Amino acid sequence: MTPRIAIPVPTSKDLPYNQRSWPAYATAVTRSGGEPVAIDLSASPAQITALAASCDGVLLPGSPADVDPALYGADRDPASAPADPAREAVDYLLLDHASKYAKPVLAICYGVQSLNVWRGGSLIQDLAPLPVNHGAGSMVAIAHTALVAPNSLLASLLTPDEAPASNGFLRLPINSSHHQSVAAPGDGLRIVARCPDDGVIEAVELESDNNKMFHVEHNAPAATPAPAPIQFLLGVQWHPERSYEISAASRALFRHLVAEARLNAEARAAAERNPTESPAR
Repeated sequence: MTPRIAIPVPTSKDLPYNQRSWPAYATAVTRSGGEPVAIDLSASPAQITALAASCDGVLLPGSPADVDPALYGADRDPASAPADPAREAVDYLLLDHASKYAKPVLAICYGVQSLNVWRGGSLIQDLAPLPVNHGAGSMVAIAHTALVAPNSLLASLLTPDEAPASNGFLRLPINSSHHQSVAAPGDGLRIVARCPDDGVIEAVELESDNNKMFHVEHNAPAATPAPAPIQFLLGVQWHPERSYEISAASRALFRHLVAEARLNAEARAAAERNPTESPAR
C-alpha cells in the first residue's frame, strides 16, 4: 500500500509561493514511497477532517507567514510577518487528528513553529542577523550546521559521513530560510538540535518518555519487530525538501515519515479486521 500524506497548501495569500514550494514537498514524499495529498486552506473543517481521516500521516510545510503571536500570549514584534489564520486553522485540525489517531507528523520551518505553538510553546519573533544568517534563503545549499543530540530520533536517521561526531553531538550541515524559531518548547517536546553559533533551536521531537522507542529500527535485524511507541512527531527548522538530492539526512526524514505512516495504516487496518484491538499505536 502507498501511505497518504496530508500536506497543507502553504499559504492562503501567496499563490506564486504555493506553486513554487508545495511541489517540492510533494515530490519528496512521492520519491520516498508516499502519496502527497493537498489540503486546501479554503476547505471546510468537515472537509479537512474527512481528508485527514483518509491520510496516514501529516507533513506541515513552510510558509511566508508567521504564527499569530497572540496564540502564544505575546505582543506582535514589528518584524513579524502577517499571520495566516486559514493556515493556522488547517494545521491545528491536522495536528488534532494526528494526535487522536497517533498518526506521524513531520513539521518543517513554519511547520515546526506552528507545531510548537499548538503544543503550548512560544516563538522568537525575529532572530538577530549575526552571527548566523538564518534567513540565507533557498539559493544557499548549506547555511550553517546544527548540533544534534546523539540519543534522539533525529540522530538515528543520520549517517557518520554526513553528520560526524563533534564534542558529544552530531554536526549536521543544513540550509536555512527563516527569521523566527522555537523559544520555549511546547508540552512534551524536547530540543534535539541547536545552531552551535547562537543556540537557535533547530529541531524538536517528542520527549523520550512519550517516545521510548522508534517505530522503525534502522539498525536492527530484519527479523526483529520494532516496538510500538505512541506517535512519531519531529519538527526541523530547515528545509529538507530542498536538499533531498544532496543530503542523506533529508531523504531519511521523508522516508521515515512515510514508513511510520505505512505502519500506522497497517495497524489501523488490522484493528478494523479485529475490532477488539485498538488502532492507536
